Order: sequence, then structure tokens, then C-alpha cells
Amino acid sequence: MGKAKIHYVCAVCGNESSKWMGRCPSCGEWNTLEEFREPEPEKTDKHAPLAPDTPAAESRPLDEVVVTKEYRFSSGMSELDRALGGGIVPGSLVLIGGDPGIGKSTLLLQLAAHVAESRRVLYASAEESASQIKTRADRLGVSAPELFLVNDTDLNALLASAEKLRPALMVIDSIQTVYAPEQSGSVGSVGQVRECTSRLMRYAKSNGITVFIVGHVTKEGALAGPKVLEHLVDTVLYFEGDNQHIYRVLRSVKNRFGSTNEIGVFTMTGTGMEEVVNPNEVLLEERDSLASGSAVTCSVEGTRPMLIELQALVAPTSFGNPRRTASGYDYNRMALLLAVLEKKVGIPLANQDVYVSVAGGIRLDEPCADLALALAVASAYRNEPLNAVVAMGEISLTGEIRSVSRMDMRVAECAKMGIRRVILPKRNLSRLPQFPDIELIGVSTVYEAIRASGLIK
Repeated sequence: MGKAKIHYVCAVCGNESSKWMGRCPSCGEWNTLEEFREPEPEKTDKHAPLAPDTPAAESRPLDEVVVTKEYRFSSGMSELDRALGGGIVPGSLVLIGGDPGIGKSTLLLQLAAHVAESRRVLYASAEESASQIKTRADRLGVSAPELFLVNDTDLNALLASAEKLRPALMVIDSIQTVYAPEQSGSVGSVGQVRECTSRLMRYAKSNGITVFIVGHVTKEGALAGPKVLEHLVDTVLYFEGDNQHIYRVLRSVKNRFGSTNEIGVFTMTGTGMEEVVNPNEVLLEERDSLASGSAVTCSVEGTRPMLIELQALVAPTSFGNPRRTASGYDYNRMALLLAVLEKKVGIPLANQDVYVSVAGGIRLDEPCADLALALAVASAYRNEPLNAVVAMGEISLTGEIRSVSRMDMRVAECAKMGIRRVILPKRNLSRLPQFPDIELIGVSTVYEAIRASGLIK
């Protein structure tokens, strides 16, 4: 055997270095480099022929490959099934991340209880005792005879328990607190997380057992550990929201078995996570249509169109530099749109404080929301409500309204919710089918959109 190779890996970003440094050269964090040892492979002649007994990997023409439909079973929660792409795929490895206290463990305990009504489930917790989990289960009102609990941080012991029980679903809470004894490095280090995830993936695939693992996040909100953690798993679900809002959005950012950017909407209550089957109705029921600075757009999240309210407040600044604040919306995108409004429409915002917020604590990053945000800011500046109910369109630097994708789905959702007036790009208008109950107004520039909304006579 060769001498062990030593290198140092950043616990935050996974950057590797040949020597220890106080500060990671990649992410700039201090004291995050950890020693990682791996034995060097045996020295072999790279020009030597293959061993005569090496079996060849089987290959076959692409046309002869038979496509089989994945079997899925329900999680017991329609919103979670939607985020997973239609249900749970046996043998898949699913990673759930999110801020502390957002509801990851609560959701997985509810999931385990639902599945345990018809299948055996093993809930492995390395962070909480069995009595703590039982207390939460009593608070949530969940009980299932086929739900088994195990408390251990040794991955070998957890896999041995799973081998004995043969569950259909296994939950690991969390991957950063589990360790493999044969792997060097401390618990939660890059090497440990990578090794434990790899072994769980092999176990899930070879035995047809679905494994859900909980992942911690860094202070920037990204999943902790190496990026290979997200590459290894089949599905990555991320909880969005904060403790100040009751809504929780479970977003699929990677899915080998379904659509990405699919979302499920929940509310956090004293009895656990409750599904929001019709979020459009819930998000708009408290909206005051006569208030200035309020506009609605239709964003498509995966396969779900959602009507989302954007609010803006414009007030004269008391300082030399006006304040710009955005909640739930990209700050740089907001600054760009404010510059377009000032240059192309003539709305003087250089001496105005501008505050922008997405109602419900939802994060909105689709370009389709540009037009709604611009109308909300113009409405707040003039202190007049909008005549248009929904606005959709991407705004370019020249002030033009660009077309957006899946406009037929968006307008159909507006019709379903009883919307009667929609402003949209003129290029999209020519390709849409007839919607007799909706007045569709096609615009080419921001100025035309503001005039169509009734803010400019």
C-alpha cells in the first residue's frame, strides 16, 4: 500500500487544498479547513494490458433499451407528492434542506406516519431521543404500529437495523450527524458526509428502499457539505419561508423522476404542517384591490401557476441617498426596473425611498413579474390603485415588454380565479386562444402598460 495522501477540505464549500490555511481561498471562511486522509492506490503500469479475467461491462444498442414506467406510492400528502413529481419512487434517495426550525423534522415525521399506515417505516434520528420524537408525535396526533424509531449516529448500526426490519421507507435526521467508523474525519466533515451519502445511495438502490435524509444549511442558506451531496441524491427538496410567516414552500430544485422547480405549499400550525391545496385563493383573499402600490402577477412554479401579489411603497427620502429594500424579490433586478421607470417613463425616483415586498413570504424570481413590479411602483408613486388586476411580462433595458413562456396556462388560471382584466406582452397575445370572459390587453412598452392600467390619462 502507498503512503496515505493528506489534503485539507473546506467544510463549507468543499474546496480542497494541499496545505492547511487559516482562511479558505474559495469561500473566505475562517478555520473551516479539515484534514482528510485517503490511501494512495497501488502503483501500476499505466501501459500494462488489462487483466485477462476482467469481465467486460454489458452494452446494448439504444433502440433495444426498454423503458419501464416508475412505480410510485403516495406520501399521504398531495403537496409533498407534487413536489416529488407525483409520489415516492422506491429505491430513490431524497435530500430535504432548510433553515433550522422551519419544519423539516415535523414534515418527515408526518410523512413517516402516513406511509406507516400501509408500509413499514424506520425513522433514524441522530439528533433527538426517542422520547423527544414521541412527544412531537403526540403533539401532531400521529400514531402508527409500523413506525419504528432508532437513535444512533453509527451508520453501520443504522443500516443493520434497516436490514433487520426491511422497511419500505427510511428517514435519516440528519446526514451531518451520522458517521462511518471506517472513514477518517470528524462527524459532519466533507469526507464523512460524502461517504455516508454514497453508502445510503447504494443501499437504497440495491434494496429498493426509499431513503429521506435531512441536510443542514450554512448561514448563507446553501446546503452544508460538499456539492457532491446534491449530485449523489435523486431529488433535492428545499424549504423556503421564515418564522415570521405561516406559509412554507417546499421547492424541488433537482428531481431525476419529475419536474424541477415544482413546489408544495404548507402552513405551519400547532398540530404540524397543513397542506394549502389552493394557494391562489389563500394568497389573494386578504388583498385590497383599491389600495395603491399593489399588483398581481401569475408565476409558474414547475407545473403550477400561482397568482402572487407584489406590494410597493414609495415615499420621499429624508436622507441624501434614497433607500431601496426588497423582500422576496431580487434586489438588483428591482434596481434595474426602477432605472427603467425613471428613464423610459419619466417617473422621478432619485429622491424617493422604494420598498418592495412579495406577499405571503414567497420568494419570486421569475422575469414574468417585472411588469407587475413596475406597475406597483408607479401606482405607489402616484398613490392611485391599478385598474388591471394581473400583469405579466419581462421588461428589457430599453423599456420593451418581452414575451414569456406558458402564457396560455397563466391566463387559464386567471380565468379560473375569476380575473377579468389582464395586461400581457403583445407578442403573447397573438398566439393565445380565445378567453371570452377576460379582457386581454397587449402592450409593447412599459409606458403603454402604465397607460393601460389607468395611471396615465
